[in-house]
Amino acid sequence: MYKVFLAGGIASGKSTVARILEGLGASRIDLDQVSRSVLSPRSACSAAVAKAFGEDLVDPATGEINRPLLAKRAFATPEGGARLEAIELPFISEALAHALDEEERSGAASVCVVEVPLLDRVEAMLSQVDEVLCVVAPLGLRRVRAQGRGMDVADFDRRVALQPSDEYLRSHADVVFDNVGDEKDLAAQVRAWWDSRERYGWVRSPAREGGTPR
Repeated sequence: MYKVFLAGGIASGKSTVARILEGLGASRIDLDQVSRSVLSPRSACSAAVAKAFGEDLVDPATGEINRPLLAKRAFATPEGGARLEAIELPFISEALAHALDEEERSGAASVCVVEVPLLDRVEAMLSQVDEVLCVVAPLGLRRVRAQGRGMDVADFDRRVALQPSDEYLRSHADVVFDNVGDEKDLAAQVRAWWDSRERYGWVRSPAREGGTPR
């Protein structure tokens, strides 16, 4: 099974690309959902997080972590956020590897697309995939698109500030989809990528050999 990371900033068109790839026959994993799953009740990750940020985060009846309170404590300082990431990332990496193995064993698809919200946070996981795809668009266009779907401009700008830049994405991508036109144009770019990989039997990208970014 050919495995790819798909990254892109808010309102860049990442979800649209993922949907197009699904339509072509790819399976899909949302790394956000994988990340949430590692904090399931009474998991090893939950226990490690509670030990670091307070046992009172855990509901004694359900074993669930109080996520809003955890976020308040962890992200009160940059050091706290880094500490939380350091705890969670090994569990997320393990969970992703398991999810990819499950997809491969199922044999349901020859390609699996992993939607990655923050590529700069998961560089250590690049060795798990064959290729990195990124979708980019000018910031002003993304802002207009976000407004068009009801997002407050201040909220958009706040989120953008927390995400890797398009320059970062381009430098770490094997293939970049430029989403400056309409969905038909974007779909054509995605289809061209799909056809080229399918033509050569889903070969491993040279940039991923050895598990290192380009």
